[in-house]
Amino acid sequence: MLEAPILPVLLRLASPGIILVVFQSAVSIADIYFIGRLGTEPLAGVALVFPLVMLLQMISAGAMGGGVSSAVARALGGGNERQARSLVVHAAVIALAMGLLFTLLLLTFGSGIFRLLGGKGAVLTLALEYSDMLFAGATLVWLTNTCASLLRGSGNTLAPALALIVAAFVHIPLSAGLVLGAGGLPALGIAGAAVAYLIAQICSTAVMAAILWRSALRPRREHLRLEARLFREILRVGVISSVNATQTVLTSVILTGLVGRHGTAALAGYGVGLRLELLQVPLVFAVGQALVVMVATHIGAGRAARAKRIAWTGALLSSGIGGAIGLGAAFFPEQWVRLFSADPGVIDSGSSYLRIVGPLYPLFGLGVALYFASQGSGRVAPLVLAGSARLAIVIAGGTAAVALGAPLTAIFSVIAVGMLVYGTMSAWAVHRTPWIAH
Repeated sequence: MLEAPILPVLLRLASPGIILVVFQSAVSIADIYFIGRLGTEPLAGVALVFPLVMLLQMISAGAMGGGVSSAVARALGGGNERQARSLVVHAAVIALAMGLLFTLLLLTFGSGIFRLLGGKGAVLTLALEYSDMLFAGATLVWLTNTCASLLRGSGNTLAPALALIVAAFVHIPLSAGLVLGAGGLPALGIAGAAVAYLIAQICSTAVMAAILWRSALRPRREHLRLEARLFREILRVGVISSVNATQTVLTSVILTGLVGRHGTAALAGYGVGLRLELLQVPLVFAVGQALVVMVATHIGAGRAARAKRIAWTGALLSSGIGGAIGLGAAFFPEQWVRLFSADPGVIDSGSSYLRIVGPLYPLFGLGVALYFASQGSGRVAPLVLAGSARLAIVIAGGTAAVALGAPLTAIFSVIAVGMLVYGTMSAWAVHRTPWIAH
């Protein structure tokens, strides 16, 4: 990792995650497909909940998970295997506490949040049905993503990918059965997708915990003592990264509320279009997690200049991924939306979203990749400011569009401008911020 050409090592570490994307994308598409068979209102209900599911995943896997991977990789890069084992215990404690916090917050305040987003009547009822079931098992999601982050931090990106692929094979048939009543399973409707998701999390957690137990990261009795400095080692990256994840999801929540003012069909179409945008996130995440490990290892080994070259290599790769998806979305939007709904209103709003926002996907991919690379360096604060700028644009521009009675396409244009600013500011921040070797 320290001496080989950058791109081959990056691709080797990222390739299991990229393969995993195929299966995770299949899970995402399958859930929407099955729920779409129930009608437009269930699709709108899922669209209301989806930003909060994003928040759960982004904080547990990308934000705090990045803090975990970064801390473990820096310890191993500096030759401190004892600290790496102790970090496993501290990461597990954080996962349990945060999972319970998510459950408490969403079961208590979920209804109020969805009402603020414009949920009412049957759509609100369906959103709560899905949300209450899924967030009751938030701790399972945290444990799954923490185990994956620990393994990735050690340089093992294959094992978590295989475990999550197993989970995908469990999830899809279970979702079909529990949503629609296929295969003799009880038809639970929209809640069935949440049940399938949690069962899949149990399977992947069990597999990765077993792999960790057999690895060099297995904690011994002497590693069980909790230390404030090791919590700080994870949290100094994880907490500020969680702020970034919260900003990202808050951006999506505000946009969901603004789009929801244009009606149920507009909300459902936006949700379907957003799914394609978010298909690039797992791809960029695969590259990003490799960047966390490679950059952190080089920082730990005192090679900051090469660490920044790694960051730019990964950023260009991620931008290319975003460009491929974005151009396809912009040129063929209806073909995507029709997979999930035949409602003309849904098709119109979803297609408009993809035509306007799709061309900006390369800058979104660039910004996300540089964010992960900055996690590895431990200098993530400037990238959070780029997310803050995007959030400010969405709040100001979206609110103005609604106040002026502008059409739905005006809100989508605000989203595109936000992506433009986010990617540009992220690149400038990494260019200007010195990375210091540890």
